[in-house]
Formats: sequence, structure tokens, C-alpha cells
Amino acid sequence: MNKIPVILDTDIGSDIDDTWALIMLLNCPELDLRLVTTVGGDTVYRAHLTAKLLQTAGRSDVPIAAGLNDPDGGQKFQQPWLEGFDPGAYPGQILDDGAQAMVDVIMASSEPVTVIAIAVATNIARALEIEPRIASKCRFVGMHGSVYIGYDGQPGAVPETNVRYDVPALRKVFAAPWLEKIITPLDTCGLVVLDGERYQQVYHSESPMLKALIENYKIWAKLVSWMKVDYEDVKTSVLFDTVAVYLAYSANLLEMETIRLRVTDDGLTLLDPAGDEVKTALRWRDLDGFHQHLLERLNP
Repeated sequence: MNKIPVILDTDIGSDIDDTWALIMLLNCPELDLRLVTTVGGDTVYRAHLTAKLLQTAGRSDVPIAAGLNDPDGGQKFQQPWLEGFDPGAYPGQILDDGAQAMVDVIMASSEPVTVIAIAVATNIARALEIEPRIASKCRFVGMHGSVYIGYDGQPGAVPETNVRYDVPALRKVFAAPWLEKIITPLDTCGLVVLDGERYQQVYHSESPMLKALIENYKIWAKLVSWMKVDYEDVKTSVLFDTVAVYLAYSANLLEMETIRLRVTDDGLTLLDPAGDEVKTALRWRDLDGFHQHLLERLNP
């Protein structure tokens, strides 16, 4: 199998779904992770969290690059898991310019790279400013937006977090001439929760990666302020970002439509004939099938 070269652009360390998505990605035989870039708030904290997770997974060969850093920005819900971790002793690379690292990996690749974007589009927009040619060498797969459905499966579009915190960046990304431009909005990714026997297989796994994942989930669940989570031994929170990882190599379980979207100043992604064309996962063909697939990737 020819693996698909990918870059993961993530705000890991805020919502726990990025951690689930990273572990899923590392277990996907279809994907070749070339770089992880961190974005939003304290990107150095996010890079160190990524480093410890990669080291736990035996994948410190994957370079990490922190985006523009704001040490006082955002919440650091998984910081307690980093206690005792020495980034200076980390055997892999932790770079300090996420956008430039992204450009370097894409331009050096002899085959198209897929950028999996599970955060605000700040790094990617900056990379396009540095080197506009990256779009013609890349597929963009993002977890962005809300078309017909909002959070918690409620009808009606809402300003989705990865959009509203950097509207100009996503506009720039949507306008770029990517080889392919794909998103999973809340319409589909907002419905993914692993529970029941499937979740218990992850929760009780002896895999070092999954033990680290559950340790992080338990820490996160005690510290989150925007939602009450008291079911970490029963089911996951919503695993939005795992759908973007899946779309990097398959869309078989989803119904895809190419639609035109306009990003409003307040972060809505609205249907507009004058908007940018985006291939969008609007509905599930088989959500239960995805839950099973996700289990098989997390716990192969």
C-alpha cells in the first residue's frame, strides 16, 4: 500500500478530541505522518504534549513544529499529564515555526501531501502567504464549520469554534487552489461518540498509547469548564477531529456533496452561490460503521 503523506495541524491540549485523533492517525496504515504543527494559544505547551504522546507511541521520528506562540492564550487542560516531562531530553525534533515547517515538508515532497486541519486555520493561512504554491501540491482536509446542524445535533448552523477564532485565515484557506478541499462540519463530526463495549475495549486496554489516552481523558474531564463531563468511564466526549483523519484516506461511510460556502464575520459557514467550492461531509451513510472502524484503528 502506498501511504498518503500527511501533516496534522492541531490545537491539541484544549478539547480532548485532538488527542483521540492523533492516536487514531498513528494507527492508520493508510497514512504516513510527516509533521505535526501546533496552533492557537500556547503552541509550545501543545508541542510538548504532542512530543510526550509521540514518545509514548514510539514515534519520536515525527517532527513537531509550534506555531505562533501566545503563552497566556487558551486553557491547558492536559498540562498535569506533562508533569516530569523534560522537552530538552526529547529525542525528536521540536521546531519553532509551524508555518515554515509545513511549507518545507510540502515543497520537499515528491508526491501530494494531505494537510489534516483540526484547529483554527492560522498556520495554514500563514504557510500560504509564505509559499502560495503549496496549494497545488496539497489536499486540504479540515474539521470546520456547520452547514445545517450545530453542536449536540441541534438543527441550524452555528459559528463553529475552528472557524470563528480566525475567520480571515479560513477564508484564505477556502479560496486557495488545493488539489482537493474537504471538510467535515458539525453536521457529521458532531455526532461521533464511542460508548458501550467499544469504549470499554479502549478504556481497559493495556496498550501504552491507549493508557496514555485515557489518562489524558480523565485529567481533561476534571478540568474542562465549558461542559460538565462526568462519564469518562462510560463513553467519550464528542470526537469531532477523528472524522477529519478518516477523510484523509476514505469517505465511504459518509455522504459527500460539493457545495459553495461563504464564511461570515461571526464565523458561520453559509451556503452561497458566490462562495468557495468545498467537498463537504453532510450526512453519514453508516455512523455505526464508523464507530466500529474507529475502534479498530484505536485498538488494532
